[in-house]
Amino acid sequence: MMANDENANRPGHYRDAIRVFLRFSAVMLVVGLLSGIAYQESGKKVSWNPGPEGPAYWDATLRLALVHGHLIMSGVLLPVAMACMLYLARWCGGREIGRRALAWALYTYLPFVSVSMGLMLFKAYHVLLSVRGGQTDMSLINAAYFGGSKAVRHSVYGFVHVGMAFGLCLFAWCVWRSLGAKQRN
Repeated sequence: MMANDENANRPGHYRDAIRVFLRFSAVMLVVGLLSGIAYQESGKKVSWNPGPEGPAYWDATLRLALVHGHLIMSGVLLPVAMACMLYLARWCGGREIGRRALAWALYTYLPFVSVSMGLMLFKAYHVLLSVRGGQTDMSLINAAYFGGSKAVRHSVYGFVHVGMAFGLCLFAWCVWRSLGAKQRN
């Protein structure tokens, strides 16, 4: 348990942000573990026989494995690291990050990373189900993704990645600025 003087030095919105980061990480840890199970179980139903364009099993299951890793990294480890950065920056004398700036960083990164993981899962099952349905030509599978519209696919992926990067960069910038000058008491 922390000493009361340490709790008094930590702003309330820091405590709230750290709680959100940690709760999000807990949920994403469960989702990440479930995606690993889905990867193992869904891969069992794919034929090991290579199609004319190459090994269908590898092509069909790779994206599910990537979802599992990305969920753990982007959904668990990065938010925990962000919570630790908030605590440590304040502990070593950094200035307080404003409530609005922290809220902007928090509520842009977390929703956009969630949507990004959903898009990865959607593509993984699009490929997997296409291969299980007999299609092994990856160019045809990719052409059918998002209804065959490259413009929609690139727009959605671009928007989501820019939103995620904005939230993460805003957070890093806020922490950097808070550490720029030592707090004067």
